[in-house]
Order: sequence, then structure tokens, then C-alpha cells
Amino acid sequence: MKTEEIFEYVQKQYGTIPEYLWSKSPDSVVLRHKNGKWYAVFMTVEKSKLGLEGNDLVDIMDVKYDPEMTSMIIQTYGFLPGYHMNKQHWITILLDGSVSEAKTLDFLDMSYDLIDGAGRKENK
Repeated sequence: MKTEEIFEYVQKQYGTIPEYLWSKSPDSVVLRHKNGKWYAVFMTVEKSKLGLEGNDLVDIMDVKYDPEMTSMIIQTYGFLPGYHMNKQHWITILLDGSVSEAKTLDFLDMSYDLIDGAGRKENK
């Protein structure tokens, strides 16, 4: 699934507009929940930095995930511990076709909902 397709989906679903925050990493993108918290980060990184074989580049998406389920899901190909994020609360999904489009969007939706839930708890 291409990042442009994901950006179209979140625009329609949540009204989210991708944010390009880093001039040194112009391909890195953040998706921010309406409460201001990030629910997804997109980057292009070398496979070797993810613990994968090779130095070619791969597109990834980091999403918030249930910490009780993280150790299970990262045993599935295409899912890794969160790159550059808290590895207990975030996972990395390879955007190289190894994870289906439907599953990718499901995890994006879960992340959005987790961030929404986190916002509600803090406001109580």
C-alpha cells in the first residue's frame, strides 16, 4: 500500500492532513490525532536499521499498539518493534506489500482509537 493511498484514507476518515516536520528528513511524515497526539509516523529507512537483511530502503509506518499484544504481533512477518519509538507501545509495519492493505488500515484505525482513548483518560 502506498503512503499516498493511506493519506487519502486518513483525510476522508479522520480529516487528518500529513505533517512534514523535519527538513533533514523530508520523506518522514506524522499523522496527528485531533487531540494533538501522533497516531502514525511514516519513514523510509535502511532495512539493516530494522534488523532486516540488506541495505536497501523500505517504507515503514509506526503506529500505537496495545502493549499487551506487541510481543505477539512482532513475531508476524511485516511487523517489527517500533522504530525510533517506545517499543512497548508502538510497532512498525513494513509498507512493502508484506502486510495487506486491509490489515494496514486496521492497524492505523486501532492506533487512532488508542490515541483517542489516551486523550480521554488524561482529561478525566
